Amino acid sequence: MSIDGPDIVIETTGLTRVFTRRAGRGLRSLRRTALTAVDDLTLRVDAGEAVGYIGANGAGKSTTIKMLVGILVPSAGSVRTCGLDPVRDRRILARHVGVVFGQRSQLWWDLPVRESFAILAAIHRLRPSDATAREEELVARLEMGGYLDTPVRQLSLGQRMRAEVAAALLHRPRLVILDEPTIGLDVLSKQRLRQFLLAERAAHGTTLLLTTHDMGDIERLCDRVVLVDHGRAVHDGDLAGLARTVGARRELVVDLLAPSPDLVGIPHTVHLMSDGGGIRQRLAFDADATTAAQVLAAVASRAEVRDLTIEEPDIEDVVRRVYEASGRDR
Repeated sequence: MSIDGPDIVIETTGLTRVFTRRAGRGLRSLRRTALTAVDDLTLRVDAGEAVGYIGANGAGKSTTIKMLVGILVPSAGSVRTCGLDPVRDRRILARHVGVVFGQRSQLWWDLPVRESFAILAAIHRLRPSDATAREEELVARLEMGGYLDTPVRQLSLGQRMRAEVAAALLHRPRLVILDEPTIGLDVLSKQRLRQFLLAERAAHGTTLLLTTHDMGDIERLCDRVVLVDHGRAVHDGDLAGLARTVGARRELVVDLLAPSPDLVGIPHTVHLMSDGGGIRQRLAFDADATTAAQVLAAVASRAEVRDLTIEEPDIEDVVRRVYEASGRDR
């Protein structure tokens, strides 16, 4: 089922935001400098897409989000979100967008989760029957039944983030913007949240814009990734294409049953390190040249494998490589 509305959910052309700040010390300092946080950004996100919007801290991600939802006014360029002008139509846009900031809460700290949902349903002017049905759906799918009557301040981080996501989705928004939603979560909490978001997209055709430093979030949730540097988009495509542009490699970590000589000479791999006399070894491989299964088969032909882990390129490392390749001064 898809959500009615324009086919283009996010569209920016030449979007720019410049901040002016005082330079020097003291309140009487008159010298000002201009900081360009978002620079001539042209971006399109179609209905139903899931896009990872990534970059180093200070690259302009949060500033972009604030312009998409009408919190900040662009210095230049244009932006349309869900077919609306975010500043002029901010109240109408709020009905179509749900936002989750990993470091900020939209829940009432001293109230039980259930009461926060009731307040938000009233703010969005949901009919009582619709609000009840949607709340029951979200509570069941996010496994929140055990703490609906618990004050938000008493929740664990994982419980609170599930409640935050439910609050953002209570009014069935067309666009969900998640800013570092899994930061600080344990592995199980991350898995639950990712599975829910995948199911929500499949059931309702929700469009997703995700900023994160967690490669797992991007890999499991996003069809496409946009990398920003100094407020400019320097890559727009799939994650594999981003990694290929800088030669980033996947890594296979194997734990062997007995110490073994270094596993060198395996086709399309580079042996990185050995620990414990060779019981644990790490090999890097190019996913375009071979597969994890082929590498593992070659390893197993030389030593008995007890356990293994496949590690994807770290987003920070990929971003750093892109910056270095572009020759930008960080």
